[in-house]
Amino acid sequence: MSLIETKLTGAKAITVASQTTSADIPRGHARLRLAVASLCGTDLHYYSHFANGIFVLNNPVTLGHEACAYVVDPNGSTLTQGQLVALNPIMNCQECPACVQGEENLCIQKKFPGSATTVPHLDGFFREIIDHPARCCRTVSKAVDPKHLTFAEPLACALHALNKGRVAAGHKVLVTGCGPMGLLAIAGAVARGAHVTAIDLRPKAVELARKIGAENGKIADRIEDQEIDGQFDVVVEASGAIPAFNTALKAVRRKGTISILSNIQMGAAEVLLNLIMLKEINVVGSFQFNREFEDAVQLIEAKTIDFDALTAASFPLHQTDQALKLMASGGAFGKIILHG
Repeated sequence: MSLIETKLTGAKAITVASQTTSADIPRGHARLRLAVASLCGTDLHYYSHFANGIFVLNNPVTLGHEACAYVVDPNGSTLTQGQLVALNPIMNCQECPACVQGEENLCIQKKFPGSATTVPHLDGFFREIIDHPARCCRTVSKAVDPKHLTFAEPLACALHALNKGRVAAGHKVLVTGCGPMGLLAIAGAVARGAHVTAIDLRPKAVELARKIGAENGKIADRIEDQEIDGQFDVVVEASGAIPAFNTALKAVRRKGTISILSNIQMGAAEVLLNLIMLKEINVVGSFQFNREFEDAVQLIEAKTIDFDALTAASFPLHQTDQALKLMASGGAFGKIILHG
């Protein structure tokens, strides 16, 4: 049976092709076979527009940066054939000032798969065989479910947003937007002992948020300002919508913090910037992750989060196109996964 890879060749155009692999594995890399991958909002942007904001693809590319895999060839590394590993997609230089400070997310020379941010582009994880730096492979025990381990990368991003917001036990936390990233932020905050309220326009999304631990769930267009104004220590903005950011500015208490987990899209909009001054609000950005990847894997190993509840649908790798179409339709609540 031949190996396959999926290629994004243009907007809304995915092809399935036979994958050819080189006999030579790059130095420092291990050869892996995909176990499970999951779709990200950035994958959807590339699929829909052949671009993600200002990052435009120059040529066809295999998408995907959330995955786990089995080791096929350790290639001289300390990995063992057959081991299940979580794949950290950040391939940082390890030498620049950001890397030295432990901020590999801000590395000026990092490489990132399935993205236009790296030129020439690197193929992502939606393929059967992957050559990946061995140092970026985190081994786990055989007891870990690959369907859960594929959440390591997005969970790490959510945990980074929580860390930027300094979310701790007892905090009152509002999460605006109950898409996959918002849901993971909710799960992570609940695991820390925070009291979480979730907001979304979609009742089913709010219902899922409550299922995974949110104490309160509110439908965005049914909220009166007095219900939430100044009620929260931290707000995690996970929707990418300006109205939600304005809700965050209203909902956070004086001297509270808003952590922006979403990729707020560019466009003309009225933002209540005066509230940042009047309430002395701390607004912080959250981009990818650092040590949180290890924290995410440990949470997965501890089995403290119900990842099955957070999984909306599962497709075989050769149906990547159908999986992306479902994501684009908005009909999936939670993560969509691909299995090799």
